[in-house]
Amino acid sequence: MPATASPTALPHSPDDSAGCDVLVVGGGINGCGIARDLAGRGWRVTLVEADDLAAHTSSSSTKLIHGGLRYLEYYEFNLVRKALQEREVLLRSAPHIMWPLRFVMPLQPDGNLLRPAWLIRLGLFLYDHLARREVLPGSTGVDLRQHLVGQPLQPQYRRGFIYADGWVDDARLVVLNALDAQARGAQIYTRTRCIGAERDASGWNVSLQGPDGTRRTLRARALVNAAGPWAEAFLRGVARPAGGETLATRHLRLVKGSHIVVRSRFEHDPANPHAYIFQNPDKRIIFAIPYERDYTLIGTTDVELPGTDPAGARIDADEIAYLCAQASHYFREPLTPADVVWQYSGVRPLLDDESGDASAVTRDYLLESNQDAAPLLSVWGGKITTFRKLAEDAAEDIGRMLGERRPAWTREAALPGGDLSGWIGPAQRPDTDFTRFVQAVTQRHPWLAPTLAHRLARAYGSRIDDLIGDAATLADLGNEIAPGLHEAELRFLQRTEWAVSADDVLWRRSKLGLHLSADQRAAVADWLAAHPHRPTQARSPNSPASRKAA
Repeated sequence: MPATASPTALPHSPDDSAGCDVLVVGGGINGCGIARDLAGRGWRVTLVEADDLAAHTSSSSTKLIHGGLRYLEYYEFNLVRKALQEREVLLRSAPHIMWPLRFVMPLQPDGNLLRPAWLIRLGLFLYDHLARREVLPGSTGVDLRQHLVGQPLQPQYRRGFIYADGWVDDARLVVLNALDAQARGAQIYTRTRCIGAERDASGWNVSLQGPDGTRRTLRARALVNAAGPWAEAFLRGVARPAGGETLATRHLRLVKGSHIVVRSRFEHDPANPHAYIFQNPDKRIIFAIPYERDYTLIGTTDVELPGTDPAGARIDADEIAYLCAQASHYFREPLTPADVVWQYSGVRPLLDDESGDASAVTRDYLLESNQDAAPLLSVWGGKITTFRKLAEDAAEDIGRMLGERRPAWTREAALPGGDLSGWIGPAQRPDTDFTRFVQAVTQRHPWLAPTLAHRLARAYGSRIDDLIGDAATLADLGNEIAPGLHEAELRFLQRTEWAVSADDVLWRRSKLGLHLSADQRAAVADWLAAHPHRPTQARSPNSPASRKAA
């Protein structure tokens, strides 16, 4: 995605004597999660991101909140248990952007079993019992000849299993963590590069470069390296002790995961959505997931990227052909590359464990503390499901290194927009709570078309009235710049969510780009270019100034 001029700015003084307690480098899910946790514990936090929030890996996942069923084959029991424990914690924290999803795993026809049924049953038994469940149902067997979920599949698939995990809007999850961090006092600067970090005994002298090339310095007591695929390069080329030697002690293995989007290949009850998990002859698996109402998301691949700049990762023709071929083994209606309407690739920064198979490399994270001088914490690996626990562990490590341990708090906390009680009363279940919330939104704002009301409820949760403000008619939201996208929402995204470019709005803050024509996407870009917004940083929607501006 192209980097565009930013509305954010650096601290005004070139020698910020106040500085901060912790500088976090990286605006992906781990960096924003860590900034949120640290700020909530009362530390002064600054986060810098070279591009947009979630511009790379964190907006390019398979968008699942899951334990990782296949990792049981690699004996990753600790990782799976940790991820399973997090599923319902996350679902309760933001029911507008996360919800339960049931997965159908067809069994191969008799005589051609990739994994025998008894082995799958054993794996699902562990999956059901490694962590406590209150919202997600347990696994069951299914007769695909009788059940609705079998209709899109080829007739040779007669039996299967159904189990539960969750779905998440990954890019919005990152933004919500950044919003919460900011509301708790953190400074968030996008399109801002950390171009130098010099370490001494008591802190870090950090050089930052803003989108206009302006350079500033910042003093930080501790540094968190959450640069994702660039974490190793950051330690080798940017962060260094006064003596100049490298701080890098580990190697990352960069693995590209690509996805394709096609027109819907199946229809289920919208109130009870199902996805598919397909076993492939190469022992890998792919998912086919209902996506953006009219589409099916299919992924992912595992392709090594030796010596490649992660920013340049793109899906190639072989990956598209692979995903189409594997899905066609299962669906009645074959897939071809011509059916692909959109695609994306992300680079997973996996800690190199010298495994020969990229699919077998651990998805668990490692937090590496370095106290040779001022505290340094580097984040290696990780997966989106465990981001909150990773951030909690990171905050504990930072507190220990600073000699100021402070209590954890995020496990029971809602993310911005996730507390729906002001609309629907006490929470019951995340999935049914959201259904009740949509009903409340349509009752309060009957002039909103049902599809628009649902989309805004999904995107913003209980923050929806911060966007709508005093509007009483659709015309009060301003001109409709593209179908379903009005000026009021664009201003809201600029003002509160660090959105600058059309890509920020259409592919990360939303997926509206998938539903719009090239001309309609260009109209959004033109409007943003004609209406730049340049505060020092995006306002918290809960601040008095933000409410007045709305």
